[in-house]
Amino acid sequence: MATIFEKERMATKAVTKVKPVPNLDLKEPPMYRVIYINDSVTTMEFVVETLVTIFNHSPESANEITLKIHEEGAGTAAILPYEMAEQKGVEVTQLARNNGFPLQIKLEPAE
Repeated sequence: MATIFEKERMATKAVTKVKPVPNLDLKEPPMYRVIYINDSVTTMEFVVETLVTIFNHSPESANEITLKIHEEGAGTAAILPYEMAEQKGVEVTQLARNNGFPLQIKLEPAE
């Protein structure tokens, strides 16, 4: 017959803690183009200002992008991960509406 101590020892289960293996198969987030759509109301100065202040373009590159938008009807302001692209698009749209401009922004997957 087993004693109380032997019964307790027999009932004890070993608990092994296993650390989860980190997933090393991480993928880069999908990138999206932030595209300005040309319109006849939004001023080129406003577009340049948003490219400089929100997307940190130099005044020279902002002018080049603005001319492309004006001549071709649309132009890419930046290529960013989706969440960042969406946030920048919202910032530009709010700034445009607050200044009375109908500027439109769209996001497209970068290829």
